[in-house]
Amino acid sequence: MVSSDWGEWLPAAIEGSAPDGVAIWYLGCNGFVLKGEGGTTLFVDPYLGTGDPPRTVRMIPVPFDPRDVAAADAVLATHEHVDHVHGPSQAPILEATGADFYAPEASLTVADEENWTDEWDVTGDQLSAVGIGDTVEIGEFTVHVEDADDPDAEQPVSYVVEHDAGTFFHGGDARPGAFESVGERYDIDLGALAFGSVGMVPEAIGEEPTRTRWYNDENTIVEAANELQLDALVPSHWDMWKGMTADPTALYHHVRSFPYPKRLDVVEIGDRIDL
Repeated sequence: MVSSDWGEWLPAAIEGSAPDGVAIWYLGCNGFVLKGEGGTTLFVDPYLGTGDPPRTVRMIPVPFDPRDVAAADAVLATHEHVDHVHGPSQAPILEATGADFYAPEASLTVADEENWTDEWDVTGDQLSAVGIGDTVEIGEFTVHVEDADDPDAEQPVSYVVEHDAGTFFHGGDARPGAFESVGERYDIDLGALAFGSVGMVPEAIGEEPTRTRWYNDENTIVEAANELQLDALVPSHWDMWKGMTADPTALYHHVRSFPYPKRLDVVEIGDRIDL
């Protein structure tokens, strides 16, 4: 069961909003909610867990209880890691709203291992596998499944979400290396890329911490943004794990010498951006 630090205000704010185009909320970690002017609502990688100390220790509030989500059309997962596919975070959304879950096969394996269809009122036809090259129509959004270079994941993908108001990109935890063709084929208005530091992380209690890198640093995130030819970059994930946090404002200095991104948008958990 998930317990929120913030009560119901964030899901209530999303449900009560009437965007002129597309509104996007940052959920912390690598989670986002997109809501179109027609009411279609997408969740991407929402994670409301507290981690697995001492390896992963959550550093930010849990922004909502998933049982308080009253409207959702789909939940998308970029890869199979626990902070991207997590039954207690995502299955209650599917249960309460009837939303569909789209994810690579490896992510659906996690849902099967967690017994989503037994532990929650979720049906098998709500869970759909997607792969690179697929396109899914979800209400007023067109979602393209694209490649992603995440060396730590078994089966990572990225998502290009198109709307009449603009295009949003979610790269999961991927680094540069697979995004050039994506940047050539789409005109991306806003892209989210995982940013963090290199930290000393223990695998378990009593074990010596080891040098660990999970996300982009200042240089690789700018490299990825240039592959994607982003108009605007939103750094994500920098706030989440103890030992992996970073200062996204440092990126202002890194982006100035490159053609992309044209703009850096630094947001905190709970913030809204309009596309």
